[in-house]
Amino acid sequence: MIKIGVVGVGNFGRWHLKNYQSLPNAELVGFYDINPERATYIADEFQAKAYPSLDKLLEDCEAVSIVVPTHAHYEVARVAIARGRHLLCEKPFMSTIAEADEIIQLAKAKNLILQVGHVERFNPALTGLEQYHIDPLFIESHRIAPFRGRGTDVAVVLELMIHDIDLVLALVSAPIVQVEASGAPVLTDNIDIANARLRFGNGCVANVTASRISNKQMRKLRIFQRDAYFSIDMLTGLTEVYSLSRDSGPLPSDTVQITEMPDPNGTPKRILYHTRQTEQGNALLNELDSFIKAIQTGQPPRVSGEDGKRALEVAVQIVNSIQSDLRNIV
Repeated sequence: MIKIGVVGVGNFGRWHLKNYQSLPNAELVGFYDINPERATYIADEFQAKAYPSLDKLLEDCEAVSIVVPTHAHYEVARVAIARGRHLLCEKPFMSTIAEADEIIQLAKAKNLILQVGHVERFNPALTGLEQYHIDPLFIESHRIAPFRGRGTDVAVVLELMIHDIDLVLALVSAPIVQVEASGAPVLTDNIDIANARLRFGNGCVANVTASRISNKQMRKLRIFQRDAYFSIDMLTGLTEVYSLSRDSGPLPSDTVQITEMPDPNGTPKRILYHTRQTEQGNALLNELDSFIKAIQTGQPPRVSGEDGKRALEVAVQIVNSIQSDLRNIV
């Protein structure tokens, strides 16, 4: 059983705390939060030990979840690594690429597990795609949410879009060769709505949109490839699959034929449709369990520090492109 601590128990950190308490392979030793009033409240709510300092928490645990504001990730991670503690760092991984590089190297030097909290990788709707061969030609994602006033210390690209940047990078096995982006601040001084078009070296294009000023929620990913189209609703867990088949055999019970047409050789081609409904599940619980198992087995985490750095690099490029355009407008 791994002794775990949580650093930062704000809106999302408290969920780390709660989920660790339900993991049989983790022992939650407690947490540290810079706000004494919040620490007292959370300690009472979860019957968890509030530590008076980060150093005291690190004395008693083997690993930590870092769920503090992004600007503090680097300093907390450095201290945790210096004490030889494994770490799961929430996204965005760091404030700068230089910080990300340093933390990755420091963790490697001490042979520590470093996982980045891109929780959508653990969404059951996404993990269900593992049964398919995914080779995208075009990807479209929409991640929009009502304004909540949280996370506005960074652009929506780093708050929300970075989830889909990470997913796209995981799906496309080629480097990005071009980034085009647009966006605007609306309710805050940071970028509140953004769209980016990512072109990859293999010809794939991803069109990624994020907004935190909508009147509704949406988290959808659409993947278009040769002979197949996938529509994944990450909120409801519904996946729709349209595929082209040249097999004339009987169809599975969960599949319907939309139409049939001959190819140039006269062989019939069938357009098939089926849906897959996954349980809502608990992506965060799956993520934390994966982190603990990586520590226990020594296997690389599903979302490594390098993965977090790649997503951050693209997000920073998008933000810089938008800010440059906005300065030119002004």
